[in-house]
Amino acid sequence: MRSTAEARRVTVLNAAVSAFARTGFHATPVTAVAASAGISEAYVFRLFAGKLGLFVAAAGACFERIVEALEAGAERADGTSPQEVLDAMGGAYAELIADRDLLLFQVQAQAVTDIPEIGEAVRAGYGRVATFVQDRSGASDGQVQQFFAYGQLCHLIVTAGLESVPEPWARALTAGIRHP
Repeated sequence: MRSTAEARRVTVLNAAVSAFARTGFHATPVTAVAASAGISEAYVFRLFAGKLGLFVAAAGACFERIVEALEAGAERADGTSPQEVLDAMGGAYAELIADRDLLLFQVQAQAVTDIPEIGEAVRAGYGRVATFVQDRSGASDGQVQQFFAYGQLCHLIVTAGLESVPEPWARALTAGIRHP
């Protein structure tokens, strides 16, 4: 059973991912996160080392959710070849980013990697995900690179709403890609 502080921490992290997803690091006040979580700003500061600490912790939680989703996808793979496992992981990731807040948080986090602590958290998160993907699937470096490139293309398709653009260039980018 979680302590009250641990449970509140999870609640605040979920609220932070949503708030930062909408308005980014610079434009999101801690008061907005606290209000969304239903707690005081002072309590948020007791749980996290300021706004930067909150954002870095939210990034960690985001990458944790990604790893959990990829593991669940791998468990559902139709076979054991690296490509079959990667395909299942990709499907699970597509389901995960149907949560627009999680997707947009990732985009917002990448936009502020010039802040050293955030850059470090994003690199550590991607490092964890890439290592997990390769270890769990047995994929080659090239396959892992392609998996991530495809994931970034999915980010573009979803964030820009390309699936509803009838132009040939958009059809070329979205061909064969489906999201829940």
